[in-house]
Amino acid sequence: MADNKQEIKSTSFDELVKIFTDINDEKFMKDFMECLFTPAEREDFANRWTLVKEIYKCTTQREIAKNFNMPLYKITRGSKELSKEDSAFRKVLEMYKINKL
Repeated sequence: MADNKQEIKSTSFDELVKIFTDINDEKFMKDFMECLFTPAEREDFANRWTLVKEIYKCTTQREIAKNFNMPLYKITRGSKELSKEDSAFRKVLEMYKINKL
């Protein structure tokens, strides 16, 4: 039964990825995300993206923690993801031409 639950969750995640990929309307996507995620979850996503952009701009982890009131362990995780050779974070930052200082 546990394997079946994990398979259902995995399928649901894959469905969400497909839905996110298919939605081409920003307002509709925002409405969908507001239905899907709680305000706290949306804030967490925004904070995570903020810290990734700041790391990309070479802001130190301590500065990010101080400026955005974030724990260092979250910043460290973002930094590790960004430093991976084939980082999806870096690809997106470069695709959307997020400024790097």
